[in-house]
Amino acid sequence: MTFIWAFIIAGIFCAIGQIILDNTKYTPGHITSLFTVLGALLAFFGLYDNLISLGGGGATTIISNFGYMLYEGALDGYNKIGILGIFSGMLTKSSVAIVGSIIAASLVALFFKPKD
Repeated sequence: MTFIWAFIIAGIFCAIGQIILDNTKYTPGHITSLFTVLGALLAFFGLYDNLISLGGGGATTIISNFGYMLYEGALDGYNKIGILGIFSGMLTKSSVAIVGSIIAASLVALFFKPKD
């Protein structure tokens, strides 16, 4: 059942993104930023934890999870250090995703050449 919920949750996010892309003048960059902020807002209201417990990987592999991780890291930093912990803690939970993206992009750039 977890696989079905993961598919449904990720599918809903993707469908919303596709609807926005098809019906507005927003670019994929705008939609990425929108979903990152949406993930942080859902985390702020305590809803993203419910999505993760319900859908597992369906909620943790999409871009809104990056906003969730930024929020959770900032909140942990604030609880440990105070106001300065917001800035120092923000990237602690999301650093693995950032480094993984950089490594993947570097490997793709090594093996593929862009079209002119």
